Amino acid sequence: MNESMKKENNKEGLYSPKGKVSLGQAVPMALQHVVAMVVGCISMPMLVAGAGGISGSEQIVMIQASLLGAAIAIFLQHYPLKGLVGSGLPVMIGSGFAFLPTLSSIVGQYGIAAMLGAQVFGAAMGIIVGIFFKYIRKLFPPIVTGSVVVTIGISLYDTAVNYMAGGVKTAADYGSMQNWLLAMITLITVIICGQFGKGMIKASSTLIGMIVGYLSALAMGLIHFDGIGEAAWFQLPQVLHFGLDFQPSAMIALGIVFVVNAVQDMGQLEASANGAFDRNASFQEISGGVIANNIASMIGGFLGGSPVATAGQNVGIVTTTKVINRTVFSLAAGIVALAALMPKFALILTTIPQPVLGGATITVFASIAMTGVRMLSREGLSPRSVFIAGLSIALAIGIPQTVGVFAGFPQWMTDIFGKSEVSIVAVSAIVLNLIVPKEKTEKAA
Repeated sequence: MNESMKKENNKEGLYSPKGKVSLGQAVPMALQHVVAMVVGCISMPMLVAGAGGISGSEQIVMIQASLLGAAIAIFLQHYPLKGLVGSGLPVMIGSGFAFLPTLSSIVGQYGIAAMLGAQVFGAAMGIIVGIFFKYIRKLFPPIVTGSVVVTIGISLYDTAVNYMAGGVKTAADYGSMQNWLLAMITLITVIICGQFGKGMIKASSTLIGMIVGYLSALAMGLIHFDGIGEAAWFQLPQVLHFGLDFQPSAMIALGIVFVVNAVQDMGQLEASANGAFDRNASFQEISGGVIANNIASMIGGFLGGSPVATAGQNVGIVTTTKVINRTVFSLAAGIVALAALMPKFALILTTIPQPVLGGATITVFASIAMTGVRMLSREGLSPRSVFIAGLSIALAIGIPQTVGVFAGFPQWMTDIFGKSEVSIVAVSAIVLNLIVPKEKTEKAA
């Protein structure tokens, strides 16, 4: 009887925000979240650095800053400040890939100082959106946020499949049987542990899949540790290492992306509340969450890191596992901060083969889209809501797949809407929700 009660208390602890959990319970779940988001925090600044011709040593500075910015954001989310900054929802924060096209364009045209100056300005715009969310919330009813969440999930599918095939389409082994074997070993492990396992096995299915996939890749001779020996063991972040330069055109372009990313964060926060607690997120949770992320992005601008965003793959992990304990996320933030101060440790994480990442995350991305479907169905799939959601999602998925669709428009049009599904679905759903006549039942309500 006592043993049974202990197990029940442990379960309640792991599946409640402030419950007591042991390190044996918290560490696997924290590592699962870290592994799912940390590669993005490393690859994003490297891609931006490549676009700007930035040297390898300065790439480490950018990676450090990106990791530290993410760690700060995670802490802010889980330890809200007076209910104004932070959501209190079980979310992880990583680098926002929605920013990548615009960041690469700015750094290539104006240099990294201008990119970081635009990032500081854009983050301020994002903070303003969070502060005044109370007054603009009517623009984001469930039909809008649900459509955004569905699109976020769908837009990540090709990323997971691309990773399963090898990640780099120009690589000689892209799409090889070896890559797909590695991806399927990982995916099958995740399915077995997640659907047939119990307790911590079930909760840690994504991490276990990655470990099995990593060990399989190691046995195949696919893991290489080149360059890690040259990285330092410890290195503090450097404030204003690259300086700041404020170019008006760059500030406007990136500022628009930050506003759109705030909408994406709203969708992710809604998905987190729905997936973890089976309810909609409150005004305070969304407003505080958006403000916290943009404060971290602003800090990242001063340090030389990438803007942050709520990590969709981690929302999927929470939705799948239902693990919401704050200790788990605090430990994850600590690990990310440690990686930021130890470049050698951070680079070790990049040795995870991309087929392993793809095999482990495709089920996670699937759960995000289904969370969006659940949000839409909860509000009732009336002919009006089906029309708005269906058309918005169709435009969001179709436009970015068509090369040169905005060839006759200014470049910023392509940067903002030609490559971002989230930008399109948000604008489309908001506009359609405002102009499409409401049905009689909605008017009565």
